[in-house]
Amino acid sequence: MEKAVLITIGDEILSGNTVDTNSNFIASELKAIGIKVIQILTISDEIETIKETLKSAFETGDLVITTGGLGPTRDDKTKKALAEFFDDEIELDEATFEHLRRYMEKRGRIEILERNREQAFVPKKSTVFQNHYGTAPCMMMEQQGKLSFSLPGVPYEVKPLVRDQIVPYLKERFSLNHIVSRIVSVVGIPESILADTIEGWELALPAHITLSYLPVGTRVKMRLTATGAVEELLNRQLEQEIQKLFPIIGDHIIATSEDKIEKILAELLDEKGMTISTAESCTGGELAKMLTSNSGSSKYYMGGMISYATEKKTEILKVSQKTIDEYTVVSAEVAQEMAAGCRELFRTDIALSTTGVAGPGKGEDGKAVGTVFYTIRIREREETSRLFLPHLDRLDFMHFVSQKILQDLVSLLISA
Repeated sequence: MEKAVLITIGDEILSGNTVDTNSNFIASELKAIGIKVIQILTISDEIETIKETLKSAFETGDLVITTGGLGPTRDDKTKKALAEFFDDEIELDEATFEHLRRYMEKRGRIEILERNREQAFVPKKSTVFQNHYGTAPCMMMEQQGKLSFSLPGVPYEVKPLVRDQIVPYLKERFSLNHIVSRIVSVVGIPESILADTIEGWELALPAHITLSYLPVGTRVKMRLTATGAVEELLNRQLEQEIQKLFPIIGDHIIATSEDKIEKILAELLDEKGMTISTAESCTGGELAKMLTSNSGSSKYYMGGMISYATEKKTEILKVSQKTIDEYTVVSAEVAQEMAAGCRELFRTDIALSTTGVAGPGKGEDGKAVGTVFYTIRIREREETSRLFLPHLDRLDFMHFVSQKILQDLVSLLISA
């Protein structure tokens, strides 16, 4: 199996100002064609650092992909580092310059062509993959049968370059095994106990099938990965191994295909022909965001509201002021009335509600940061829960709570 090293170049990544989403995407695309990523590195935009990292990467990997560090100025350090590392010179590539001219002309920006002329200067030995969504091309270099691809850093430029050009090239260049994965989602059992429970099954897995665990909130995703020459056979073998799990932990399995909880829920809602709505306070729309992230979500998601202000809970969701006065706004009773009001407002089978304190300051009723009550209402059935998550920052709190609610809803729908 070919091995790859991914290198992200740029101080903005190291400083934490920018999140590296490129590596995640590239690793996923490479895995799908049988190339294993063995290292992901982030380095500064300095010539010697880039050269030293390339040297190390070529010692361990067969394929090196860099992102970032490519700019429109003559002092582009990444290109200089590439030229020095591969003992090459940088020169104007007429085909790339013509591509750049057409790109600028198409966008009505031909007047800045000369200012971007440096983007058409590339190492002489490189093979250029033209960038159809930006000005910096991808440059491929080769050394003793090992390949280096240097890409720009903008994610919407990286994705089509990798998906439409680099991956097809690698598939044609190398004879690659297939890598097939399946996710088994498990709830209601801690990871350590899960591992002990299925130890015999795991030890009996064929050598070409591996297992990894990924906790997400209170759910554990078990990723089974099979490697081999025949994709259809790998899929059959994975299904056989998954079926062996049901006699052991069947009561805890909520899905065996989809990865994200919102997609697992979408399949259930579609299968049952049910609709859903949301009334959110402390989650700030995260539930609605997750539910609408799926294509076709308009079939089951009827709408929602963020009733952040207390008066909106009473005005729109018809939460009783007496309930708020007696129990406070962050309470099980308010969550229940929010869900009931939401279900009636949007006329759905299911309604979800949240009320709590995301922080960093205490809530208006003095409840501690990290306190949340949520209700899942399925027609006339009502389930209300409390969580206390003082260790999570505001955004992590919103995401964790939303994940947990959708997970609980999936469990309720499966057991119904």
